[in-house]
This record gives sequence, structure tokens and C-alpha cells, in this order.
Amino acid sequence: MSALVPLATLASSLLTAAVIFVLPEAAVRTRTVLNLAAALVKLVLVIWMARGLTAGAVYAVEFPVVEGLRFVLRVDALGLTFAALSSLLWLFTTIYAIGYLEDSPNRRRFFGFFSLCVASTIGISLAGNLFTLLVFYELLTLSTYPMVAHRGTPQALAAATVYLRYTLSAGLVLMIGMVALHALAGDQGFGQHERLAALDPSHHGLLIGLFWVLILGFGVKAALVPLHGWLPRAMVAPAPVSALLHAVAVVKAGAFGIVRLVYDVYGIGFSAALGVLDGLVVIAAVTIVYGSLRALTQQELKPRLAFSTVSQVSYIVLGIGLFGPLGTIAALAHLLHQGLMKVTLFFCAGNYAEELGIHRIDELDGVGRRMPLSSLAFTVGALGMIGMPPLVGFITKWTLGMGAVQADMPWVIAVLVASTLLNAAYFLPIVNRLWFRRGPAHGVGSWPAERAPSRLETSAWLLLPALATALLSLVAGMLAGLPFSPLQWATRVANQSYLAP
Repeated sequence: MSALVPLATLASSLLTAAVIFVLPEAAVRTRTVLNLAAALVKLVLVIWMARGLTAGAVYAVEFPVVEGLRFVLRVDALGLTFAALSSLLWLFTTIYAIGYLEDSPNRRRFFGFFSLCVASTIGISLAGNLFTLLVFYELLTLSTYPMVAHRGTPQALAAATVYLRYTLSAGLVLMIGMVALHALAGDQGFGQHERLAALDPSHHGLLIGLFWVLILGFGVKAALVPLHGWLPRAMVAPAPVSALLHAVAVVKAGAFGIVRLVYDVYGIGFSAALGVLDGLVVIAAVTIVYGSLRALTQQELKPRLAFSTVSQVSYIVLGIGLFGPLGTIAALAHLLHQGLMKVTLFFCAGNYAEELGIHRIDELDGVGRRMPLSSLAFTVGALGMIGMPPLVGFITKWTLGMGAVQADMPWVIAVLVASTLLNAAYFLPIVNRLWFRRGPAHGVGSWPAERAPSRLETSAWLLLPALATALLSLVAGMLAGLPFSPLQWATRVANQSYLAP
């Protein structure tokens, strides 16, 4: 049973992908049922494993690939954090994608790779060593490429090519680092970092070099500056794909890989002893400010949200680099918090594009009156990104600030303040346009491509996921002190795995 549960969690998406690829294009209802059933089964299995792990159960499976190299799936609290985020947001993204692609061609291809993408993400979550993580990391690249290129336009194909160049190069770098580390210390499972710390000090220079090689491999998907160039270009993809890239899978896989590297390969204490954490903090700080500055200059909505992701995901890396328990808690909590807020924003951006044909920020005047529920959800997500209490963004920034004090890095607080002001500078004008500007509804001009009004402001398939994730962003902030809130789960993980020097 301990081996079957993680395998079943992985198979729930792999088998769904296989079935969807052989279904006829016209089998819309069957495909919809399969997608929703697989998403629900996966979420139930993750909840099952969370309850079992809390009670002391062990879920693991492994087998040798070649001599000295193993394929390992093992459930731990850190991996389950990413699996829970992926499973929950995947359910909402599945619902959204079904509505968004209702009249689109090539839905069989899209949803087949969609299922492969979630399988890759779950594989990354449950990987028990670097080799297994690399296998699913590369599968994630290959399964998301067709979705970025889904529209088939020259712009989509060019963006997908850039995405593939960045991510395959990152995978090659990651493999080189992994092979070199394996040659030095053998095949080690996550959590066995004492083996690196026990190596002769003459190897420390090499270990530092390999650390930065692996950071380079993970940093491309995590969109660390200057490795972020693929992310804004990929915004030509459909809104559900943007949600996957930014909130659920790709960017989070990179950030999660960095978390694994620091805590489960090198160990936080040994990383601090090698002096690599300070470099992580500097890279994260630069990325946070740079991403916000670039977001401020964007006149289209999705590219502005893309550069916001570049900035916001680096809060996770920043928390990892702060050598203290509060930094760890902030990093792990933001892994969940950013996902909730960012997926809400991309759902809403997709609603504006689908219902009104809006892509530019200067076209949003008065949209709050035409689409009040989507605009309310967008406002919640935007205010959360700024860090307004009681939303989850405030919880992250407060905990990061306390972690900076604990780590004796007060200059990090200045970075957080600057980021907050820049967040306000590029989100509040959008909120102002939504609610306080007069739009075409008052008889002046028209929306770029408005659909015929319906009973709801847009399809329920598109509206309900945005409202649900916005509500979760609010509830997770207001009830942050309760058990099983993202903050409390992150605290539990930190208490179990954080090792003081």
C-alpha cells in the first residue's frame, strides 16, 4: 500500500493522457469527464497522503535503473507541499481550461499534454533523489512546449521555440551538475545531505561550483534574472497555459528544485558554511526589483503579470537564502500563496480577453461595471500581490521581513518595501481603471471584441475558478493561524526539516 499510493497519484494523470490521446476529437463530453475525474482523484490521493504522513505513514517506491542509480518516489512533507499546490490549482485550471477551449481546435492534443504536464509536476513533487527529479523536470519541458505553441501562429511558434531553447539548455546544465555530484558523492536520496558535509574540505571548492551549476539549471524555470527571458514571450499562449506556467507548474518547479537543492541535497547548515546562501539572497533581491521595474513599463496585461511573476517567485528564493527558520517558513508558504494569487490574476485576464477582447491595460476602463465578479477577483489578487492585509501576500512579506531581522540582514527589508511600492505602482492603476474610469458601457466607443451578453458576465466554467481562488487567497490570509493553513503547514515542514548549524 505504501508504494501503491504515490504510483496511483502519478498514474491518475499518465493514464488519463494516454486515453485522451486516442479519443476522437469530437468526444468532448468523455474528455471533460476524464479530465475532471482525474483531477479530483489526484486531489483525494494527495489529501490521503497528507493525513497518512501526519500520522507517521511512509509512502515510497524505488527500483534500480543501472548500477548505482535508482528511480525513487518518496513522499515527505516538503514534496507534499508542492503536490498539494499542484493538485488543488490543477482542479481549478482544468475547469477553467474546459470552458476557455470550448470552441477551439486541437483540444485532444491540448488536454493530452495538459495531463502529461500535471503528471510531470507530481513526479517532481514526489521525486526522492536528483535523478528522478531530473526525469520529470525534462518531461515537464517536453509536455508544456506543445501547449505554448497551441495556437499555431508565428508568434506562438516563435515563443515556444525560445521556451524550448531555454528549458532544454537548463536541463542539460542540470544533468551535468547532477552527474558530477553523483561522481563525487554517489546516488543520495533527498534528506541525506550529511554525506556531502562529511566530504573532505578539499572538495568544498568543487561543491560550491556544482551548487551554482545546479542553481543555473533550476534558475531558468524559476525565471531568475538574467535567465527569465522565455517567460514574458510565452504569454502568447492561451490563458490556462499562462496559469500553468506561472502559478502551478513550470516556474514553481524551478523554485521547488532550488528548495530541494538547499535543504535536501546540500543541507541548510552546510550551504551556509559554504557561503552560498548570501549569493542566493542577492540574486533574489535583484530579480525582485528588476521584475517589478519591468512590470511597470508593460502596457499589455499578460506581460505585466509575467514580469510580476519574475519578481514574486523570487520571494521563495529570498526566503531560502535567509539563514533562519522564519525564512524557510516564508519561502514554503509563498510557494502556496503566490500560486493562489497569480492563478486568480491569469484567470481574470483570460476572462477579459474572452468576453471583451481586452489585452491592453488602457482598454480596461470601466470593466468593473461590465464584469464585476471577475474584476472583484482580480482586485483581490492584485491587492494580495501588493501585500495588503489580511490577504496571503501580506503574510508572506511580514514573515520574510521577520526572517530578514532574524538573519541579521536588515537591508532585505528595504528590498521588500521597494518591491511593495513597485507592486502598488503597477497594480493600483489597473484597479483604478477597472472601478473608477468610465468605459464604453457609458456610450463612448466599444469594447475591442465584446461577446453577446449572457446571464452571467462570462461562462461559469471561467468565472467560478477565478472566484474560488480569490476566496482562498482571502481565507488563507485571514485564517493563517489555523491548522492546515498554508502558513501553518509551512511551519510544520520547517520544524521537521530545518537543521540549525
